[in-house]
Amino acid sequence: MFILASGSPRRKELLHKLLDEFEIIVPNVDESLLHIDAKDLPAEESKAKAYAIAASHPDDEILSCDTVVVLEGKVLGKPKDEEEAKAMLRAQSGKKQVVLSGYTYIGKGKEITRTVSTDVYFNELSDELIDRYIKEKRPLDKAGAYGIQDGFPLIARIEGSFDNVMGLPTEDLRIHVFNPGRSPR
Repeated sequence: MFILASGSPRRKELLHKLLDEFEIIVPNVDESLLHIDAKDLPAEESKAKAYAIAASHPDDEILSCDTVVVLEGKVLGKPKDEEEAKAMLRAQSGKKQVVLSGYTYIGKGKEITRTVSTDVYFNELSDELIDRYIKEKRPLDKAGAYGIQDGFPLIARIEGSFDNVMGLPTEDLRIHVFNPGRSPR
């Protein structure tokens, strides 16, 4: 059985690009225990999640992923409320940020952990646009307080994987996990 160790609806949607069938099991991992450099955080969190599921499913294939937004060296997590979401979006206005997704695959006698980086360049955002975005899209469940797929004019351009910014680097997974030896979708 292939298990996606994530409750993210976006990761589920993206994994369907690669696999028709898989199970979802949400790991119980306290992410606040990891106090490491931002560039290492997603990979370490994905490892913790993968191992949490692999402990009770040793014969299955496990894929976990964690995504962080880094602005000027600071990790922007999921906002706790609308005010924090507004502050995050204001801070990103007109700037470049980096989206890092770390994933871990455990299965078939191997373990793969990788981090994928995408540069995201924000447009200048007015307070009116920020307020409307938060009211209409409710981005409190998204790192950095935004979803690139939401269709709002927040982003000027990206350099790298769009799917990575959504939360699962499908292109990298296709190369390193779903290689020619496996029959992806």
